[in-house]
Amino acid sequence: MTKKGLISHVEIYVSDLTTTTKFWSWLLVSHLNYKIYQQWDKGISFILDDTYLVFVQTDQEKLAFNYNRTHIGLNHLAFYMSSKQEIDDLRQELADQPYKELYADRYPYAGGEGYYALYFEDPDRIKVEVTAAE
Repeated sequence: MTKKGLISHVEIYVSDLTTTTKFWSWLLVSHLNYKIYQQWDKGISFILDDTYLVFVQTDQEKLAFNYNRTHIGLNHLAFYMSSKQEIDDLRQELADQPYKELYADRYPYAGGEGYYALYFEDPDRIKVEVTAAE
């Protein structure tokens, strides 16, 4: 199998590495089969197969510019889950977490008719989407 064209990794700078690590560990490790790949004083990465996500602490002097997914740049990260039930279970767990669900009034079809998905935000307000692979 060739790896040509596959994403190797995505690196995202964050405002608070501790808070980010808690969120992404909860989602990626606990629910999406990722493992912690690398850790250092200013960052952490999570890996699944050959793809990994990296989160790095933004330098203090650069924190004045807040992230906004509707500006130029990354809008959201989307992940597959195995079933609609897994998404429903994650949504129930999300309700007990300090993270914000998006489009709750349109769940589970906020992405359109027949597209089963859950949307929420990470601590820096990066939108996260999980959808069922069907």
